[in-house]
Amino acid sequence: MLLAALLLSLLAFANQAAAVSWYFLRYYPASGQKFTSFSGTMAVPTQPKAATIYVWPGLQPTDNSGVYQNVLDGRSGTWWIGSGWCCSNPSLPWGSGFNTYAGETVAFTNTLGSSTWTSTLTRSSTGETVSNNFALASKSFNQALFAIELYDVAWDFGQVAFSNVVITSTGSSDSSWCNNHPENYNSATVYSISGVSATVSGNTVTCKIASVVLQRPA
Repeated sequence: MLLAALLLSLLAFANQAAAVSWYFLRYYPASGQKFTSFSGTMAVPTQPKAATIYVWPGLQPTDNSGVYQNVLDGRSGTWWIGSGWCCSNPSLPWGSGFNTYAGETVAFTNTLGSSTWTSTLTRSSTGETVSNNFALASKSFNQALFAIELYDVAWDFGQVAFSNVVITSTGSSDSSWCNNHPENYNSATVYSISGVSATVSGNTVTCKIASVVLQRPA
């Protein structure tokens, strides 16, 4: 399976015989840490045509049982974004969302509470906001990803840019993961990262990244 070892693919709705292309960057925290929040702003790219395109930031747990993500979905020909957990263990309903368009930005926040993770999405052009809770507090998330997932379609819609990214981890004061380069899966993506800084308070590391841009295929 492509992503029990990699990423349990978002949405198993696509034909299993489809050719899947992955482009993603992945951060791991230091040993003994887990991620407790992930937020930022995503610039909505152009969309040349309706296609099975998923663009998302997300978190994956230590057991690789799924992925918790804020997904920009291009299947209808108009971008739609919503949050959810893919795909089982546990089986959870997908969150609410909204349409968004090229040139807009969408702010995303994913935060661990006492019993659930909460995802909030805000469309910059209108202020429209949706928020959903997911029963994932028992998961230990140790992977933060910026991903493009494509089914039988090329990456021909330009760059995917994230800004004002903040990722927090708990478990120790080791902030080295923030300043290290992320994993670039299969060296498949030309990317740029700038404005990286880390602060530590007790056993909580706050990593701030001004810009993460997946520019084009390598």
